[in-house]
Amino acid sequence: MIIKWDPDAKVAMQQVARYINMRFGRKARQGFMQRVKDTEKLIKSSPNIGQIDPLYADRPETYRSIIIYGLNKLVYRIEGEIIFIAAFWDTRQEPEAKADQTR
Repeated sequence: MIIKWDPDAKVAMQQVARYINMRFGRKARQGFMQRVKDTEKLIKSSPNIGQIDPLYADRPETYRSIIIYGLNKLVYRIEGEIIFIAAFWDTRQEPEAKADQTR
């Protein structure tokens, strides 16, 4: 299986990483990035590990999600041998609005 990021999800993740770096320093940013990489590995080895996300229940595809670093949600779907990361967002934001923005 391979991981493919939606460009908007990748940008959102990078923005979080930059914020962590500015607010808490390089070491905290590295810890965050390691957790993202660890989550990618986990999803690759067990693609159905994420919880089916009810915010995406109206879509034809099944979307799953995993919380990273306590406040960030990684949303993905499986397309054959591809794990498509569709969204990455702060869980403190309005969830329905964020789900509506996801392709």
